[in-house]
Amino acid sequence: MTRVFVSAEEAVADIGSGASLAVGGFGLCGIPDALIAAIAHGSATDLEVASNNCGTDGHGLGLLLEQKRIRRVIASYVGENKEFARQYLAGELEVELSPQGTLAERLRAGGAGIPAFFTPAGVGTPVSEGGLPWRYDGDGSVALASPPKEVREYAGKRYVLEESITTDFALVHAAVGDTEGNLVFNMAARNFNPLAAMAGRVCIAQVETLVRPGVLDPAQVHLPGIFVDRIVATGVQDKQIEKRTVTARKDLPL
Repeated sequence: MTRVFVSAEEAVADIGSGASLAVGGFGLCGIPDALIAAIAHGSATDLEVASNNCGTDGHGLGLLLEQKRIRRVIASYVGENKEFARQYLAGELEVELSPQGTLAERLRAGGAGIPAFFTPAGVGTPVSEGGLPWRYDGDGSVALASPPKEVREYAGKRYVLEESITTDFALVHAAVGDTEGNLVFNMAARNFNPLAAMAGRVCIAQVETLVRPGVLDPAQVHLPGIFVDRIVATGVQDKQIEKRTVTARKDLPL
């Protein structure tokens, strides 16, 4: 059964050093920012994170990076975080890059109990052949590289074997949730959140609005409560924009 917590700090209190986390969101869209901030206020370190990206400088998972709380990251995009790049190139952070669709399926497969699957993405590249730098030495040489993966041919096409991802905890953000853990995501904020929730052995959801059972239309539920262990109402958090682009208004003639 889903347990309702009164604060984000209480919901993440048992996330200890060395824990693995699947974290929802895409860029800064739909990230569980209150839960991440609560972890940043605690003492957990040496964390392993599986997420589409690692936030930006000063926001989202970037908070944990700045505090040197993260040991290893599995992600598909890391281009918006200067501190991430600095730690990676300095040998302070281990990074496994995974094609975005592959990462999504690795999380989903982990939640579905599927240990591995074959995909054409990455065949014939370092993704399948190995050699991607996972960790650098301080002098710029590669201390640890990705190993080669099994490749098989099916119906004349080659596929690479990818292992699924399961983590100790999952952190997700939803627009609305009920006290049974059923979640509704707002538009693009749906992104990696359902997949991350499935991959975590203990799923913690922050929701903007918490309602009683029966309020949500079952047909509109994006993630059933069977995947959610803890839920906390955080309200609407300050929305951050990665790259603000504006233009001067030009009134068009009728």
